[in-house]
Order: sequence, then structure tokens, then C-alpha cells
Amino acid sequence: MKITDIKVYKIKPRWIFVKVSTDEGIDGWGEMISGTKTETVVAGAYEMGNRIIGRNPFEIERLWQELHRSFFRSGPINSTIVSGIEMALWDIKGKYFNVPVYELLGGAARDRIKVYSWIGGDRPNEVQDQATDRYNKGFTAIKMNATEELHYIDSFKKVQDVIDRVTSIREKFGFDMEIGIDFHGRVHKPMAKVLAKELEPLRPMFLEEVVLPENEEAFSEIAQHVSTPLATGERLHTRWAFKNIFKQGVIDIIQPDVALVGGILETRKIAAMAEAYDMAVAPHAPYGPIALAATLQVDACTPNVFIQEQSLGIHYNKGFDLLDFVKNKEVFQYTNGYVDLPNKPGLGLELDEDLIEEISQEGLIWTNPKWKNYDGTIAEW
Repeated sequence: MKITDIKVYKIKPRWIFVKVSTDEGIDGWGEMISGTKTETVVAGAYEMGNRIIGRNPFEIERLWQELHRSFFRSGPINSTIVSGIEMALWDIKGKYFNVPVYELLGGAARDRIKVYSWIGGDRPNEVQDQATDRYNKGFTAIKMNATEELHYIDSFKKVQDVIDRVTSIREKFGFDMEIGIDFHGRVHKPMAKVLAKELEPLRPMFLEEVVLPENEEAFSEIAQHVSTPLATGERLHTRWAFKNIFKQGVIDIIQPDVALVGGILETRKIAAMAEAYDMAVAPHAPYGPIALAATLQVDACTPNVFIQEQSLGIHYNKGFDLLDFVKNKEVFQYTNGYVDLPNKPGLGLELDEDLIEEISQEGLIWTNPKWKNYDGTIAEW
């Protein structure tokens, strides 16, 4: 079998799909992250994809090494391109052997996968109503953004607002609802210590990105103030970016993103490293259907994954829901806060290619919100 073609699709709201075709009629699908440099990712995907035309799609590790080992290693753009192509190669291989991808990675390590639902917004309010909606839909775990923008030192009123929102959920559901709280890297170390300590009595499931990953030395200081599990990893790419996290030993949960770190096998390798350090895994997956399907393949065969992020039903900027392009929608059917293991070949998706082709003609422009602090300085989003 030989790779014959690479095609890239830009899909609203912020997804980039890639299709890898072969001379035996088996196609594989992957997904890349658009971020704010969509055209750069698309151009790079064609450039890198053309390097593997005529190659054997089953040699996934060999092709990964060749694509990864550019002179300027890694980087988020290079890494998301490699991730999308690698997913597509696993999709082809699974379809050829008529098994889900996880069967080629050691087989199932669990019976089902627990999922959580995201609530709120960038400036969360009325979270109790949203949590009630998720609870009524069978979810027993949610995640919310902790706070609006915070300056290096800011008003305790903003901290109290966070406490009040989380308290409203805890008072209504007790411990029948797990609550993950995402600082989203928008909190600087001085306020992160305050916020983390004030949240601890509410017993969060975890605190995510309490500071930006480039300030990773602050993780140990914040960990001295709380016993709440700390999580990070959604912005890191390849296993080498996780090395310091593992050596530092204070993060409890890593959150690799299959569409950023280098694909399915790279995510599995990172999770295995985490297992050796007695760390849990909660993969980052807020994007489209292909990335989520690929992540579920990793979850199925990875024992230290304890919960999975997903964004079903969230329409960004009036874009599409991840089910809109999937014909076999039952693969993302959640029951009592769990999703069944995938059972179809490859990534397990039957995609609506006609709709993908149609929507991709409309183009894609995705920009993150631009926030400022009360004094006009730039704030993290």
C-alpha cells in the first residue's frame, strides 16, 4: 500500500481536517489545530504531506520521525501538522486490519471512559443552571473557567466571585458533581496562590493551568499551599516538552492534546511516562470530531486516564457542532457520564465528506478574544 494524496479542509469554527488517501482505496482522517495561523498550518500540512507521498502508510513511527526531525524541532505549528497526519495513518491501518486503533496499541485497558462537560464561559456566571443542565443529561463531572482576567495583583472581590460560583454548584449537588476548575493560564503566580488556597475547601476535582506553562517553576510553590490535584499540559507538544513536568514531580494530572503533541502514539508515550511517575491523565480535547475520536482510542488502552474532556453541543461563534460532520453519531453517545469504547475500524468515524467539502469552501478565520486589565495592560485570555 502507498500513500497517493493529501487533502486539507478548513472547517468552521476552528478545525482543520486532513485526509490521507492510498492506492488501495483506504482513506484516513486526522485533525489539526487552527489557532490563529490557519493558513500557515494548511500550507505546512501540504508541504509536509507531500514528503510522504508514495510511502507505506503502515510505517507510522518511521514517518513520524522523519516529519518531526526538522532542523528546528517541534514547535506548535509543526507538531499539530504531524499530529493530524499521524492520526490519519492510524485510521488507515486500523481500517485495513478491520480493528479499532487501540487494538493495535495493546488493546483495551478499561470497559468505558468517563467524560466531563464544560460549562460557563470566559466570564462565567449562572453556572448553577448550566451545571444542573449537565447533571440532568447524566454528567457527574464538569469543568469551568475559574475567573475573568486578573492582574498580577488584583482585587479579592474577583476571587470571591469565583468562590461564590463554585459554592453555588457544591451547595446544590454536594459531592455528586465533580468540579474541575481551569485557571486557563490567565492567573499570575501571586493571585494563583490566593485563588488556589481559597478554592481548596470546596474540594475541586483539579485545578488546571494555575499558571502558564512557561512559568512551570511556580507549580511547586502553589502546590505547597494546597493539596488539590494540579493539572497542566494542553499547550505542550511532544514528550520532550513534558520532561521538566515529570522531573519536577508536583503536577498530578497531565493533559496532552492528541492534535498538538504529535498524534496518537506520542500521546500514548507521554501517558506511559506519566504512569511511571504515578501521574493521572485527562487528555485535552475541546476541538472537532476527529481529534476527539483519536483521543478516545488513546483513552481505551491507557490505564492512567481517569476522565476525558469533550465539547459536544458547544457551538463556537455560531460554527458547527462536532456531530454535524459525523454520520454514525452514536460513537459519541454519553450515558450516565460515560462513553463506550470505540468498536469500529480505525478511528471509528463515518464522516460526511460532502458536507466537509462544502463547508471548507467558506474558509476559516479564527481569532482569540483580546482582553485587557483595568489599567489597559494586555491580559491573558
